[in-house]
Amino acid sequence: MKVDLGDLNAFVAVARAKGFRDGARASGSSASALSEAVRRLETQLGVRLLHRTTRSVVPTEAGGRLLDRLAPALTEVEAALDVVNGFRDKPAGTLRLNVPVSAARLVLPAIVPPFLAAYPDIRLEVSAVDTYIDIIAAGCDAGIRYDERLEQDMIAVPIGPRVQRFATAAAPAYLDRHGRPEHPSELLKHACLRGRFSSGAMPPWEFERDGELLRVDPTGPLLVSVGAATDLAVEAAVAGTGIIYLFDDWLRPHFESGALEPILEPWWQRFSGPFLYYSGRRLVPAPLRAFVDFIKASAELPIPQ
Repeated sequence: MKVDLGDLNAFVAVARAKGFRDGARASGSSASALSEAVRRLETQLGVRLLHRTTRSVVPTEAGGRLLDRLAPALTEVEAALDVVNGFRDKPAGTLRLNVPVSAARLVLPAIVPPFLAAYPDIRLEVSAVDTYIDIIAAGCDAGIRYDERLEQDMIAVPIGPRVQRFATAAAPAYLDRHGRPEHPSELLKHACLRGRFSSGAMPPWEFERDGELLRVDPTGPLLVSVGAATDLAVEAAVAGTGIIYLFDDWLRPHFESGALEPILEPWWQRFSGPFLYYSGRRLVPAPLRAFVDFIKASAELPIPQ
């Protein structure tokens, strides 16, 4: 039986992502094209491969067995084709990255434009989310995470600033009205602008000074989705609504303009910067190899004064 390789790839993308929309994002196709490909494959094979409901898409027993056999085989096909890519003067193809919104905002802008200029035949797809996913299952080549989130079997390469801080700040007008806290515990008496992950988790604000670690769980008039609505919280802070807790680099332009005033700076917690990570169990595709080499070379360049 002769089956179209593209239809098989479409099935794997949907089955891995557990949905046509997520499969489309991971594969760079459209949900309608994937749906048509899977329908065509099921007709040709004469068996249903996916259970479809309005809320989920999961493989049938036949689909699950096909996925188990297909996924390694298709990975080998991709690896074999990528060997040829290594003979090109400039690597070509698609590089898919899954990153936190903070990395898309603070790390990648300094890297992506010069990388794409150096490698014009590479197409970069960046998915910015506020949750940690299985990059392999999502069809991504690599991701960006912080040290505590890295899996043991992943290769990690430093990317971006090696030290970051969480900062607290508010508009000068707010602080003039309500006072300037001198200790993190005083935040419990202030209007604080909080963030919540899509998982429902609302992490406390952490502070550290002279080895003392404090966690504060303040309240306030505004709660936003981390990542997607973080800029709303920043604008609310600038408008004088309350105190914000966010990456120092994210708030830095507002510090420099005077729109926000740093507070509790001696307590700002430092932590190590992010890492690009990818699986060490498979052949590294040429676009990813080029990206890794690029960020390593960039890290060795002197920092402009």
